[in-house]
Amino acid sequence: MARTTLTRTVLAAASAAALFALGACSSDAGTATGGGGQSGGADDGVITLGFSQVGAESGWRAANTKSIQDTLTAENGFDLKFSDAQQKQENQIQAIRSYITQGVDVIAFSPVVETGWDAVLEEAKAAGIPVILTDRAVDSEDESLYESFIGSDFVKEGQMAGEWVVDQYDGEGYKVVELQGTTGAAPAIDRKEGFEAAIEGSDLEIIDSQTGNFTRAEGKTVMEGFLNKHDDIDLVYAHNDDMGLGAIEAIEAAGMTPGEDIKIVTVDAVKDGMQALVDGKINYIVECNPLLGPDLAEIAKKVVAGEEVEKRIVVEDQAFDQEAAKEALPTREY
Repeated sequence: MARTTLTRTVLAAASAAALFALGACSSDAGTATGGGGQSGGADDGVITLGFSQVGAESGWRAANTKSIQDTLTAENGFDLKFSDAQQKQENQIQAIRSYITQGVDVIAFSPVVETGWDAVLEEAKAAGIPVILTDRAVDSEDESLYESFIGSDFVKEGQMAGEWVVDQYDGEGYKVVELQGTTGAAPAIDRKEGFEAAIEGSDLEIIDSQTGNFTRAEGKTVMEGFLNKHDDIDLVYAHNDDMGLGAIEAIEAAGMTPGEDIKIVTVDAVKDGMQALVDGKINYIVECNPLLGPDLAEIAKKVVAGEEVEKRIVVEDQAFDQEAAKEALPTREY
C-alpha cells in the first residue's frame, strides 16, 4: 500500500497522558496465523513478527489491518503471524503467549484496553522478545516492558474536536451527547478527556455519555436511547466515525436531519465518514491515521538490528470541515 506521508513528533517518554480487522488472514481469536513452520530468529534475514489486532470493529480498524498486512510481507523481509482478538483482552494475552512459545523475533499489538498487561509483557521480556505497541498504548509504570509506541495523540484529537465545537457554537447553550469508545480503551479515555478540557468554560453541556464500543450498530442503538431520553440534543460527539454513522441512522429514523437538526462531530476520517461530511450529515471530523504498517516495519527492523528507537512516535492528524473533505476524499486511501 502506498504510504500517506506522516509527520512525526517525538514526545518525551515521560508523557503518559495519551497512553492506545478485517483481512483475509484473520484467524479465530487468539490463534496466530500467517507464518509457516518454526520461528528461527532473524538469522536468515527474515523477521518473524507476531501481531495481535484488537478486532474488526470499524472501518478504521480494517484500514489499519490492511496497512500492516500489506507492508509486513515476505517481499519486505517479514514472516507475519496475525491474530484477531475480537475485542477481548484475554484473546490478546493468549495470542502473545503463543508468540512467545513460538519464539518470534518481535511481538506487536494494539491493546484492547490500557491496563492488565504487565504479566504477559514481563514474560516476553524474560524470553528476550521485544514488544512494539501500535495505535493504542498501555498504562504501565515499567516502560522497559515495550520498546516503542506508534500512534496518534488521542487527547489532542479530543481537544481539536472540542475546540471546533466551542468556536462554532459557544454562546448557544448547546446540549451535547457523547458516544464513547470501548470502556477502558486508551482512545475512549483520552478523546473524552481532551474534549471535556476544550469545552470547559463554554456554555456547551454534555448531558449524556455512553459507550458504543466503536461500532456502527452500537452507536445507532445508543443514539436511539439518547433520543428517547432527551428532547433537547443539539450535538453528538462520537469517538469514531462508525458510531457517528450509526447515530446518523438513528437521527434519520426519528424524522430529523443529521448535520442540521442535530450536529455531529467525529474522529477517524475514514471514507464513509468523509462522505457523510461531504453530504452534510457530519459537520466536522478529526483524523486518526490508520496507516501504521510502514512505521511498524521500520521500528521492527531497527529493534531486531539492536538500534535505538524513540519510545513514543506520534503521527500528526489533520481535521476536516466539509470543503476540506471534498478536496481530500477523491484520493483518500482509507
